[in-house]
Amino acid sequence: MPDDLEIRPLSSPDEMRLVEDLQRAVWAGDETEIVPAHMLLAVAHAGGVVLGAFEGGRLVGMVFGFLGTDSAHPERVAMARLKHCSHMLAVDPAARNRGVGYRLKLAQRQALLKQGIRLATWTYDPLLSLNAHLNIRRLGAVCRTYVRDAYGAMRDALNVGLPSDRFEVEWWVTSHRVAERLQQSRPPLDLAHFLDAGAQKLNPSGLRSDGWPEPPASFAAAGSNLLLVEIPPDFLGLKAADPALGRAWRAHSRELFEDVFGRGYMVTDFVYLRGEASPRAYYVLSHGESTFG
Repeated sequence: MPDDLEIRPLSSPDEMRLVEDLQRAVWAGDETEIVPAHMLLAVAHAGGVVLGAFEGGRLVGMVFGFLGTDSAHPERVAMARLKHCSHMLAVDPAARNRGVGYRLKLAQRQALLKQGIRLATWTYDPLLSLNAHLNIRRLGAVCRTYVRDAYGAMRDALNVGLPSDRFEVEWWVTSHRVAERLQQSRPPLDLAHFLDAGAQKLNPSGLRSDGWPEPPASFAAAGSNLLLVEIPPDFLGLKAADPALGRAWRAHSRELFEDVFGRGYMVTDFVYLRGEASPRAYYVLSHGESTFG
């Protein structure tokens, strides 16, 4: 990551128009999907967080979120349920794979700690392995909520043609778990560690002749405290090559995650196995984990 990356709050109309342009570069295809500058300004001035990452004076990334309330205990007053809803993280395509998104999330966490907020939530497509690696593996977020078609039919190039199913993750920013991940105080666990601990593979994929993984016709019944759920290592490439296969993975993973979340499992880790011919990607789910600290 370049040393001259500057991350700071955004608060002016000109800065928010740069954020509009960045959204167009990341989610091309439909102008109606862009969060406008006036809305970004309203959020920034009303307790939300809008941060920009600048490299050599050019905006290369942003993270944007607003205050909300946790729905786990609706009987409690809003003040006791306050959380941060992290709505959008974007990195310029020319600046990807250089740690910009990770640095933005660290800066977002610092902003939330200053506000005294313990919980941030956001959504992402559970079939995107890069997002899973950042959100679950590196940041220490967890997930126990699957939302069907969260945003309805989306028209941008990244999402068009598939139901907008999403994970809603929880990021407990003051927890020991998150601090441990960010400080990298324990060596990362690989697939062998989880298998040695008794993890059960629920849905081993098969490889087609063209090299793309296909989901199995069914998945195993959960029978261990640790589960491994496989997803495609490159879902965007897969669905571009074969949209029907992308839809098959969406339907398969929807049924599987709804089932295991309903049985009390929670996503707690992610493993990406690099391989020259066929990399593999797995979520790790734990049962009975009741605390986040």
